Amino acid sequence: MADFDTVITGTVVTEEGVTENGYVAIAGDKIAAVGSGAAPGARERLDFGKAYVLPGTIDGQVHSRSQAGQEDFIWSTRAAAAGGVTTIVDMPYDDGNLICTGELLTEKAESAAAQARVDFALYGTIRPSDGVTHIPAMAEAGAIGFKFSTFETHPDRFPRIATPLLVEAFAAVAATGLVAGVHNENDECVRAWSRAVAESGVTDWRAHSASRPAIAETLAIAEVYEIGAGTGCRSHIVHCSVGRGYELAESYRDQGVEATIEACIHYLVCSEEDDVSRMLGRAKCNPPIRSRAEREAIWEHLAAGNVTIVSTDHVSWSLSRKSSPVMLENASGMPSLEVLTSLLVDGLVERGLPLTHAARLLAGNPARLFRISDRKGALAVGLDADITVLAERPHHYDPAASGHNFVHWSPYEGRLIRHRPVATFQRGRLIFDGTQVLAEPGDGRFVKAARPLELAASGQPA
Repeated sequence: MADFDTVITGTVVTEEGVTENGYVAIAGDKIAAVGSGAAPGARERLDFGKAYVLPGTIDGQVHSRSQAGQEDFIWSTRAAAAGGVTTIVDMPYDDGNLICTGELLTEKAESAAAQARVDFALYGTIRPSDGVTHIPAMAEAGAIGFKFSTFETHPDRFPRIATPLLVEAFAAVAATGLVAGVHNENDECVRAWSRAVAESGVTDWRAHSASRPAIAETLAIAEVYEIGAGTGCRSHIVHCSVGRGYELAESYRDQGVEATIEACIHYLVCSEEDDVSRMLGRAKCNPPIRSRAEREAIWEHLAAGNVTIVSTDHVSWSLSRKSSPVMLENASGMPSLEVLTSLLVDGLVERGLPLTHAARLLAGNPARLFRISDRKGALAVGLDADITVLAERPHHYDPAASGHNFVHWSPYEGRLIRHRPVATFQRGRLIFDGTQVLAEPGDGRFVKAARPLELAASGQPA
């Protein structure tokens, strides 16, 4: 008689270690056993040999609706499933619809649920003219955190939250127990240096980094953590391109501040000299991709445990938004969901770093950061059976070949990628078989933060 519904065997990778000849047993939609050696009986046994069996990736930063009529959840979550990503955390800066009230967050959750092929969580934000009024309602509606920006990309779609309001917002978020994530660039500095670059006549690939030098980023990081220290808010930097930012995070943690920090995969893979110079607008993102030296500094911080999570900051801009020869005219961001897990594992293997980093940075830490670790983030008994199986399958990446991406360009096009997902499981069900995405729109579920603090009428903890 079978003990379980499914048993998956392979090289099991968790935060605690790597187990060859390991297994994960599934009953219903939950993990029921994890071990090594002779696998228990099951109605179905899937043997993946030496392939890595990892907890499903949680991508902590995705923009599914940044360009109206473009990707949306139906495509972002398809790329996610093909990339071993079982949960995406979507940003609140939708084209034409800033997610800044409880009602808007609920409407987005409902519309996304009809499209999503993998599970998803949602950030909320605020409109400066509204102040912090709607933060409690968004927490109640299921936001996993709140996203703010110290730089104004657009006054309506992506507004700057000025320092006094940011202090007030952090205090309001602290009352919910959720995390405040911040886009970290000093607005005044970026505007001044962008004008200087424009006046200099430099328009090529060098213009972007010169308009947003590292000091603009680290000034904003220090401000965020100081506000976190003053308000008791869990403070998270959503992308850091320079080693100094990780030093600041470590320093504030040493002082008792809950200071977390995120490395996007492009900061670990690309460099200004090798990639931005070659791809121009296709490699434009904010903050910018930096030098080889900064890339290696981030890897050193990752190895030392100073990186909290690794994400994509995924957005599938149409090529018309990424192809101007004038660097600063291009939209910022790039598609990466299909290759996030593969690129990080490749980097760990190439540098001789433990694969346990992948389980921590792509699953365990994101689950804890967003307060969903009671259901997600680990190969552990009782959690959702979200599993990524990654095998060594060297190939030159072609974003158009798989059919799982809305756009057919990528900053990683042509790159030799050594590992690729051969299976993705969501709550025990196979949703990607190595070639085809089997999940249908509507299969994904809205994931809310666990046990948010109840708020009194004053907005303070009851």
